[in-house]
Amino acid sequence: MEVVLGIDNLVFISILTNKLPANRRQAARRIGLGLALVFRLLLLATVAFIVQLTEPVFSAFGHDFSWKDIILIAGGLFLVWKATKEIHHSVDPEDGPGDIVGGAVKAGFSAAIFQILLLDLVFSIDSIITAVGMTDHLPIMVIAVVVAVTLMLVASGPLARFIEANPTIVMLALAFLLMIGMTLIADGLGFHVPKGYVYAAMAFSGLVEFLNMLARRKRRLDRAEGGEKPATEGASPGH
Repeated sequence: MEVVLGIDNLVFISILTNKLPANRRQAARRIGLGLALVFRLLLLATVAFIVQLTEPVFSAFGHDFSWKDIILIAGGLFLVWKATKEIHHSVDPEDGPGDIVGGAVKAGFSAAIFQILLLDLVFSIDSIITAVGMTDHLPIMVIAVVVAVTLMLVASGPLARFIEANPTIVMLALAFLLMIGMTLIADGLGFHVPKGYVYAAMAFSGLVEFLNMLARRKRRLDRAEGGEKPATEGASPGH
């Protein structure tokens, strides 16, 4: 469960760090995932405090809002804003690199780390509250968190390179972030969306895009082979 919940965090870190200069991306990924591990372990050390985050603090529109709800809504709004700005820049890059935070990140390593820090906090709270609801044994939760973040660290580099090498995957990943952001907002407002539905949609979309990539690759090979035939046919018998 910790690995599955970490996919959201991993996709965001991969997209954001790809905006950095190539020689700083790996360091940013390591710092981002290291912070995720630190946040999770610190939150596990204060389980009693984490449980209190689910207690209502005020009511509005017939719904009791807890600190967890407020954090999820804030994190969801940030993800929606970030994904929308990145999609806008991808569709209309002539609008200027200074129009989005991602475009200006190359001038400041700390900007990327700060954004990763914000989302790490949101995803960590959601992850630990889920873990607390599944077991009362702290050592089991610690082991699960450490293993999950370690796997994320191993997968972060290949995932980031794959996203960078396939431009259409970037748009799909941004759409995932948009969907995840809306899911966080819905959860914060009391409309629970089963995670299985979200990840099933992501897996199906990924499969469709994988088939599109195979189709594009076949078309490129067909065009390359088609371009070679005229040259062969046009050659004189004496050559």
